[in-house]
Amino acid sequence: MKRLFSVLVLFLWGFLVLAQEERPKLVVGIVVDQMRYDYLTRFYDRYGERGFKRLMREGFNCKNNHFNYMPTYTGPGHASIFTGTTPKNHGIIANDFYDKELKKMVYCAKDDSVLAVGSTSEKERMSPHRMKTTTFADENRLFTQMRGKTIGISIKDRGAVFPAGHTATAAYWFRGKNEGKFISSTYYMKELPKWVKKFNRSGAVESYLKEWNTLYDITTYTESGADSNEFEGGFSGKDEPTFPYDLKVLMDKNMGYDILKETAFGNSILADFAIEALKAENLGKDNDTDVLTVSFSSTDYVGHRFGVNSKEIQDTYLRLDKDLERFLKALDEEVGIGNYTVFLTSDHGAVHVPNYLKSEKIPAGYVRYADLRKQLKAFLQGKFQADDLIENMSNNQIFLNRDKIKTLGLNLIEVQEAIVNEIIGYTEVYKVYSATTISRSSFTVGVEALLQNGYNQKRSGDVLIVPNPSHIYFRKTGTSHGSGFNYDTHVPLLFFGKGIKHGETLQKTVIPDIAPTISALLDIAFPNGATGQPLEFVFK
Repeated sequence: MKRLFSVLVLFLWGFLVLAQEERPKLVVGIVVDQMRYDYLTRFYDRYGERGFKRLMREGFNCKNNHFNYMPTYTGPGHASIFTGTTPKNHGIIANDFYDKELKKMVYCAKDDSVLAVGSTSEKERMSPHRMKTTTFADENRLFTQMRGKTIGISIKDRGAVFPAGHTATAAYWFRGKNEGKFISSTYYMKELPKWVKKFNRSGAVESYLKEWNTLYDITTYTESGADSNEFEGGFSGKDEPTFPYDLKVLMDKNMGYDILKETAFGNSILADFAIEALKAENLGKDNDTDVLTVSFSSTDYVGHRFGVNSKEIQDTYLRLDKDLERFLKALDEEVGIGNYTVFLTSDHGAVHVPNYLKSEKIPAGYVRYADLRKQLKAFLQGKFQADDLIENMSNNQIFLNRDKIKTLGLNLIEVQEAIVNEIIGYTEVYKVYSATTISRSSFTVGVEALLQNGYNQKRSGDVLIVPNPSHIYFRKTGTSHGSGFNYDTHVPLLFFGKGIKHGETLQKTVIPDIAPTISALLDIAFPNGATGQPLEFVFK
């Protein structure tokens, strides 16, 4: 009997050891901000063999991957990727949104209860406190009794904070202006680790204040439009938005070190920092899985300023491919081939510059909030003899003054529907729904389903507006995002490394599937609000 017990103990011990060995030592979640799916294919022939192509060639490519909600912004995107659910549940409905209790706009990651670490700026007080659900990184921390580390890194604070989750070991983001360094907040630590201070003193950031010219001969950039055109924004202090850009000369007129965010070099700085984090934090060095999240933000900044079809965006992706190559090489060397798992996706896509589309006879345009509000105000005055029924308009949502409606003895639902019936007649509006309709209906397809998945009962507005396709609230140069149309929802999803087979699929996948897939790979609990499903076909 004792011998049988001993054999059983050895068997269980061996099983546990095997289970630990089967889990990757490190999971790396890469987000490329504003990366449309077609950036993989449009620039494919120009990429090297060890960056994007390596992930595609050796990993699994989900070619029909979409966001299943709107609005498609950075804050909601990062939260959705790592929580496995949508704003309906995690609560991050936009980057900045109207707080119905505080009666003011709030920033998604701002937390006045904490202080910046590494900077004296009052604008850098960040935490994930507004995100209501856990991430897979949180669940991994709980599973490993907090032994598995989680490090979140990005140029943007929200790109570092939300992926890392509530229990993160650390989150770091880039403070530009006159500082040019990586910082954190007291939510995570009292002071920056020595390795971060050393990196900030190293001169690595300053080394990128140089000329930004194309990586290759600009005449070979045939996958993008003319370098000089009317559809691009530019930098202050330079007459034309054309290569080359002398960043050291231009920085004083472009908010100091912030100019680096809006160039391809912002991604290089982030790759430098991520590699240092990998080494200094000894990630992937023991049997408790660690998580490293890396969000490349400069692709978004460049896209906003120059547009989808610019030479600048092409050069940014060709240089990012090189940065990915050296980051993957560092993972090979520090963690070991076959010991780590990577996924790469994006927080949203982007539309072509509407004025460019119009020049090519494709329906597109711009929507002005001021005009819409003025027209709506006149309607409400005539209909209800009141001009202060609107409390806020933001993120394609209208927040009504419910106290005023109650005081006047009006019916909230009737006011909502009256606004819906009025706005649907406006030229730039595609669809419009009341919060009552969204909350009481069950949509499964179309824009309506996307609106519903993005609608948070406590935080969203009373009326939800969908502008026409390729119509944006933005300046006339550069581009933006936020819609539920394919140009904003269709983004890459690549899995690579331990436990992942080589292959591809055109089966539709959605962003909330990512976190449950990683949870299944790690054999841990799913994030507590997850609504996605594990993509078992990506596993070996």
